[in-house]
Amino acid sequence: MKEERESKWPSWLPIRSELSDLIPYGAPQISGVIALNTNENPFPLPSAVVEQVLNVLPKVLENLNRYPDRDANELRGELAKYVTKISKVAISDKNIWAANGSNEILQTLFLACGGRGALGFLPSYSVHPLIAKTTGVRWIGAEREGNFELNLGEAITQIASERPGLTFLTTPNNPTGNITGIDDLEKLAIATRAVDGLLVVDEAYAEFSSEPSAVTLIASYPNVVVVRTMSKAFAFAGVRVGYAVCDPSVVLAMLVTRLPYHLSSPTQALALVALANSELLLAEVSAIVLERERVRMELTEMGFKVSPSSANFLLFAGFKKSAKITWEELVASGILIRDVGLEGFLRVTIGLPVENEKFLTAIDRYRP
Repeated sequence: MKEERESKWPSWLPIRSELSDLIPYGAPQISGVIALNTNENPFPLPSAVVEQVLNVLPKVLENLNRYPDRDANELRGELAKYVTKISKVAISDKNIWAANGSNEILQTLFLACGGRGALGFLPSYSVHPLIAKTTGVRWIGAEREGNFELNLGEAITQIASERPGLTFLTTPNNPTGNITGIDDLEKLAIATRAVDGLLVVDEAYAEFSSEPSAVTLIASYPNVVVVRTMSKAFAFAGVRVGYAVCDPSVVLAMLVTRLPYHLSSPTQALALVALANSELLLAEVSAIVLERERVRMELTEMGFKVSPSSANFLLFAGFKKSAKITWEELVASGILIRDVGLEGFLRVTIGLPVENEKFLTAIDRYRP
């Protein structure tokens, strides 16, 4: 008789059986350390932006007894202007949907369009298969090459054979940092269109990359959905704003599965302030990119294997101890980076120069 594994859930809790082996998603939050593990922008908001936020909040607070703008119309309009400016293609508010972080956008897409399953190329953002499981969507995990690059031919073959309703591609990829070029994205758009599926391009780190955005494909390929966030480049992780850029038909599909009044009035107001100051906030991106390249070069000179990155983090390997022990000892020394579950690899977020120096000093003890 097969022995049943002991459940960690109480017998009276009717948790769905397919979720019983899951644990809550989340990176460690530890006080008293230099936190370089969650890919946040290390720069605090400029004082001019903080002042504008403080000026906006009183009006918002006076109306907290009223529901927020259910469809976030003003915010969607300003996001459309921002995306138009950075992508140099015309985007309107009808092409935009905003939500409580990009993860809510992803969940809404799974609920609306996941009936035929979802395909993703691993390793990638671990929340994609997690949301698939929690929403009851069949997840198809395809493997990347040994260098974490996408095998385009195999990817197109898998799309044709599996015929997923959703195909996910993260670029720059998390946790590896590498990009999928716009020409390859167009080929994937063609392949997904051939099976009446959506190509969901997760561009959470797009502002740190010089590669053209997949937004430029939407006019020709309305099955392309670009998912972005204000958490990273805008230094707005604590506000929680993500958005989709897509054909208006996709927006309407997401309206079916969105929760009512999902984006609070304060959130919408703060996001509008950030967008009005986008040039000031995004000026920090170039400084982060310069630091990324400096840290990459120093890690390489130490003998570590560093994966190419167009994001605000670096994935690296080659420790003289195991990744697990290295991570634990770094935490004990006051440096928190990320164990992303890839054997032999750790990931470090690019922080302020002084933080990066402390990390480099600490990791030098583990050079190969």
